[in-house]
Amino acid sequence: MILKCVHQQKKNMDFTQELMTIEEVAQYLRVKKRTIYDWLKNGKIPAIKTVGQWRFKRTKIDAWLDSQQGG
Repeated sequence: MILKCVHQQKKNMDFTQELMTIEEVAQYLRVKKRTIYDWLKNGKIPAIKTVGQWRFKRTKIDAWLDSQQGG
């Protein structure tokens, strides 16, 4: 029972760490929040809008970064 509860907590933590806010993705990418907003406006960064707030999946951001290096 305890092991199941710990597993569920870890699963929930993984999910919350997977989704980043604008502030978190800006820190992750080491850019200003304004840059993130500009990228959102121009459709340049993968994001999800839920209940009026932007969220970014870390795996999608990592894949997006990898795709940007092919220049």
